[in-house]
Amino acid sequence: MTVQLADLIGTLDKAYPPELAESWDSVGLVAGDPADDVQKVLFAVDATAEVVDEALAWGAQALVVHHPLLLRGVDTVGAHTPKGALLHKLIRGGCALFSAHTNADRAKPGVNDALAEALGLTITGPIEPAPSRPLDKWVVMVPLKMGQEVQKAMFDAGAGAIGDYRECSWRVEGVGQFRPVDGANPHIGAVGRVETVREGRIELVADRSLRTAVTKAMLEAHPYEEPAFDIVELASVPGEIGIGRVGELPEPETLAAFVERVERALPKTVWGIRAAGDPNRLIKTVAVCGGSGDSFLSTVKRLGVDVYVTSDLRHHPADEHLRGGGPALVDVAHWASESPWCGQAADIVARELGVEVRVSTVRTDPWTVGTVSS
Repeated sequence: MTVQLADLIGTLDKAYPPELAESWDSVGLVAGDPADDVQKVLFAVDATAEVVDEALAWGAQALVVHHPLLLRGVDTVGAHTPKGALLHKLIRGGCALFSAHTNADRAKPGVNDALAEALGLTITGPIEPAPSRPLDKWVVMVPLKMGQEVQKAMFDAGAGAIGDYRECSWRVEGVGQFRPVDGANPHIGAVGRVETVREGRIELVADRSLRTAVTKAMLEAHPYEEPAFDIVELASVPGEIGIGRVGELPEPETLAAFVERVERALPKTVWGIRAAGDPNRLIKTVAVCGGSGDSFLSTVKRLGVDVYVTSDLRHHPADEHLRGGGPALVDVAHWASESPWCGQAADIVARELGVEVRVSTVRTDPWTVGTVSS
């Protein structure tokens, strides 16, 4: 199966919307021509030299990674620099590079869903829900006989979408009143005379980004010279997407048994698995955050979970968290916590596009030597 790189970009952007990314992040296409053909796609957490070699040896036309290669600003991508050398090698080999980072962290499903599912959790929601998308509520008064036409024009402009439903609206009938004055050119009635009209009140919602397009469509379809309408900015409420996930185990188990569960679920690293807390503490509710997650220690304490699984925990924050009555902690390697996402993303692309996919076999965790203290 052959598709264009643009099709792959569209599929990944739909799964992991770039607007979910943090403002400081760098996501999307790094190198490649959207018009190029793609038959094979390799997925990895990092675009290291070994991963790039693997992609080219396999004959991949695209490499999709979680961590951006060019996260911080650079003033050269010359082949004499480490990152520039990788980009030159990819371009010469005809392999595009694409990254999905904090947008994949927040998406549903995303990095944290993959981690939670690997641990066998039934997900109940995010650790920190992202606000729902900004919406406008539209209220438009229109003569009954023209209601369907005006409503259709607004639908065609993108209004009326709620989740997986389209053309959503609510209508009620009433009586409108107006008196045209000098200079008016009324569609109904005459200048100087009070007019009453049976009208419909149409209510629907639309993404705030569509306000200009929906306004234009409504005004062009509306028969009145001066339509009566309201646009109300709806308050944002916590949504189903966001950073981290909270879930439950099928049955309670001790912290020691849970650590063994985590060890079985994630790929092996020198970092291994380490935990803090009473080994005999019973675990039922679990919070997970792929990647560095110590900024959410106070949040998971407030949520009342039994254990928090994340990466890159530091001595003092972890110690203060435990002494303050927070949940038990399980610290795993950063790479290991995000590696389940590769399989998730590969499955989405294979299902949507039918191209050949593969998850990299290269362990990009940077730690290579470790010892166990007695």
